Amino acid sequence: MRAWLERFRGTAMAALAAIAVLLLAYLRGRSTGRSAEREQRDMQINRQADEARQEVRNVQDQTARMDDAAIADELKRDWVRGAGPGGR
Repeated sequence: MRAWLERFRGTAMAALAAIAVLLLAYLRGRSTGRSAEREQRDMQINRQADEARQEVRNVQDQTARMDDAAIADELKRDWVRGAGPGGR
């Protein structure tokens, strides 16, 4: 009976060790995946910010080359709400 109990104890310890190894591997993979996702999201945010800054520079350069009347005409054309499809 004692030998059987010792054998069971050894098997149980081996099973617990295997479960611990699998759990650690799972948690390691999960944290690696999270960090990769976070890195991709940061790269996307930085890319969008770069595009926005470039657009701001383009608009500033374009308006710097225009005279005041041309800027006023463009603002009137692009920023004032039109009559729309109803013709009001």
